[in-house]
Formats: sequence, C-alpha cells, structure tokens
Amino acid sequence: MRNFPANSRPLAGMRRESPTPRRTFLADLGMGFAGLALGAMLAREGVARGSENATAPRTQLPAKAKSVIWIFLVGGMSHMESFDPKPELNKHAGKTIGESPHKGVLDSPYLKKNLREFVEGNHKVQPTIYPLQVGYQKHGQSGTLVSDWFPHLARHVDDLAIVRSMWTTDNDHGAQLQFHTGRHAIEGPFPTIGSWVHWGLGSLNDNLPSYCVLGTPLADCCGGAQGHGANYLGPEHAGIQLATDPAAPLPFAQPDKTVFREEQAREFELLGRLNTLAGIEYPDDPALAARIKSYELAFQMQRAVPEAVDSNTETAATQELYGLGRNETKAFGQQLLVARRLVERGVRFVQVFHGSNGGAGAWDAHSDLKAGHTRLCQEVDQPIAGLLADLKQRGLLDETIVVIGTEFGRTPGAERSNGRDHHPYGFSIALAGGGIRGGVVHGATDELGFHAVENRHYVTDLHATVLHQLGLDHRMMEIPGRKRLDLDFGEPIREILG
Repeated sequence: MRNFPANSRPLAGMRRESPTPRRTFLADLGMGFAGLALGAMLAREGVARGSENATAPRTQLPAKAKSVIWIFLVGGMSHMESFDPKPELNKHAGKTIGESPHKGVLDSPYLKKNLREFVEGNHKVQPTIYPLQVGYQKHGQSGTLVSDWFPHLARHVDDLAIVRSMWTTDNDHGAQLQFHTGRHAIEGPFPTIGSWVHWGLGSLNDNLPSYCVLGTPLADCCGGAQGHGANYLGPEHAGIQLATDPAAPLPFAQPDKTVFREEQAREFELLGRLNTLAGIEYPDDPALAARIKSYELAFQMQRAVPEAVDSNTETAATQELYGLGRNETKAFGQQLLVARRLVERGVRFVQVFHGSNGGAGAWDAHSDLKAGHTRLCQEVDQPIAGLLADLKQRGLLDETIVVIGTEFGRTPGAERSNGRDHHPYGFSIALAGGGIRGGVVHGATDELGFHAVENRHYVTDLHATVLHQLGLDHRMMEIPGRKRLDLDFGEPIREILG
C-alpha cells in the first residue's frame, strides 16, 4: 500500500485508532454528499426498480429538446411593463376601473369564488388605474411589443414565444411554489417540474447531477427547498444547489485540504472492495448497488463540478456577451453562463433564481415600481439575451428550452401611489429553443391586463409543454399509489410548438 505523507489527515469523522464497524465506516465517510450523488446514479442506472421511485425512461414522443434552463424571477414581475404593454392604462390613468370603459373586468366570472381561480387572501383588486412606468416598442420581424426595460432581449424577440395568458390560483407568494409544482401551497408540497424531468429521463452524463440549482432558492416563506424538491418522488430526484465559485461549488463535496487526493482515492477503492464483497453476499440488493455507484460518482464530481462552473476559462468575448464586465449584470450573467456550461455537459435541468432576498422577492413591486423594475431589468436583460445568443451560436438552442417565468403579474391599479399589487388572474412568460416557435405571441389579457381572456393557460400547461418537448408523455408520469389530478398534468401549449 502507498505510504502517504506524515502530515496527511483522515477525512472528517474517520477513526484510525481503533477498528471501526463497516457500517459506521461507510456513514463516517460522508453519506450526506453521497446521498446527493445517489440521485443521479439512481436515475441513470435504474438500480431501485424494486421501489415505487424507480426511474426508467418514460419517453413516448419524439424528443425536440435534451435540456432545460428554467429562469425564475422571484417576487412577481409586472407583465404590463415587460411582455404585455397596455396603452389603455395610460389613457385612463387616475380613473378607477369602474369609471373607465373597462369596468366589466370587475364583473368577470373569473372573480367568482366558485371558480378555482379565485383565492381569498390579503391582496385585493386595486381600483385606481396606474399608468405604464416605461415605454414600449415593436421589435423584430414579428413586430412584438416589448417594454423599453428589455432592450437586449427585445433583439431576440423572433426567437421567443411569449405567452400572455397565464393564470394561477394563489394571490400570495405561495404562488412561487405553485409555479414549480402546479399545486396551491395549502394543498401541500408536490414534486417540482425539475424533479419530474429528472425522474422521467435520468442523466445524460456520468459525473454531474442531472438537476442543478443556481442562485438563491425560494425563501422559507414561499416554499423554501420545496421549490426545487421532489417530494414523493424521493430526494434522489431533487435539485442540487451549486455555487458559481469553482473553489467551492458544492457544500461538503470536497475533503479537508490536508487530505491528499491519492489518499482519498485509496479510501474509495477500499470502500469499493468492501461493498463488492457484500455484493457477492447480497447480489440482488439494489440499495447496495446504488450506494456503490454513488461513491463512484461522488469522487468523479469532485473534479467535474468545479470545472463545469469555472466561467473564467471562457473567452473575453463570451464573458462580455453575458455582461460579466458590468457590476449590474455580473452576478446573474455568471449564473447563466454556468447554466450554459452545465447543459453543454449533459445536465438535464438547470433552475436559475433571480431576485431572492430572504422574503417575498425583489420583483415584488408594492411601491416604487419604476425604480425597482428599472434596476432589476438591467440585471437580467443582457444576461438572458447573452444566453440566447450564446446557445444559438453554439448550436445548443435547438436542443435547449429556455423558460423565463415569474409567479404572477401585477395589478393594473396602483398600490401605495407608485406600486402594483399581486395579480394571479393574468400574466406573461416567455420561452425559446428546444422546438419552440420563435416570434410568436400566444394568448391575451383584456385591455387593462386584468384577466387572461384568450387561450388561457394554468401553470401546469407550461409544465406539460416542457415535458412534451423533452419527449415525455406527461399523462404517463405517475407512480403507483399517487393519483394526480387532471389539472396537475396540464396540456401542452401546441400553438407555440414548431
């Protein structure tokens, strides 16, 4: 056996002074991290086929995409000051909705309590019409209206499908969890869209997680870790949070700095031998096989993850494309550049959060909407445009779906004189790539942007669209003993599919 330097130290928790039972030895080596790695191996190898959480490919349709970059703007971006400008707000500013020609929106059946869409809460209809806080222009060959807060993204409007008719049922920030799971928070947590993708397709690579999370996730008030969790699918299908710092991209993924890599390699080798001996004794134990694989992946990820998140190796031109040279765009630009690097290396689903602030989210514009949205749009506009351009020039946009979403819109009426309240009745999202048609506007809200009135889509229609493009039959995505509601499945938005 190789002799290691005298000053080398054991991994945390290992005890050399006395014999250690094999089971304790395995646990001490760090099953917390191995448990994370286990998910990817379970998904790729299907070693848990004896359980209800078994992962097997569920592709039933021709796949148009391989990966998803899911961008979520936390707090509720105004649809009217982004992708759905409404000139009537300027025309009737200062009037109440009842005084305007559009008072009928208040009598809409969508406000009736007997419909699922209406949800009691602290956030009410704000009656005094508030004008648009930014200008807007037509862009691209499609002539799509986009607000002036998105000058970079507007140049890519012919690559975007904008859906202006989304709705949800939670008028508070539980809608953040609902956007990712399809269920109201009061109904309990359910698997997220990323975990369904992981469960349905597994991995494209041997040394990275299949479902990664970048940026600060949802706050505890609004779903917390459940916003990238797998719930009853099992923790092996949950998202794994990564940092963009290559020196520490994953908590607890690296051994102590005093541990030599050769020493750790031999320890993993010894574990492999011990597990192999047990495997001979218990050849049909899927959990044991999964654990062996998890240790192998854990060791591989210690090199693969830091390399994947190291954007410093990119050219100066690429870094500039994402805005890494500007203070306003550096942080989010780096996250999106890492997202591209991850899908390039076979990661299935990358969930990127912007605006997390430990509470409801920075996009929650109850007051001073103009100043807040001006700053936030500057932070995301160039990075998102850079991501689309970069994916396109590398030939990756055809196989990567990019989603730009938020939990709900903002009210047409003013709150606190210069803000907008929560608005679940109609809002916008945008998609690109992965077989999504570009230069398309689908659905509509009424003249004030109050209700989704044309081609209305509950949030699970977005889920169904993503799953469909990945080649998954979303109606087959159930596990024994867990009956999903019809609304949980949704329907693909076929009008935006190529």
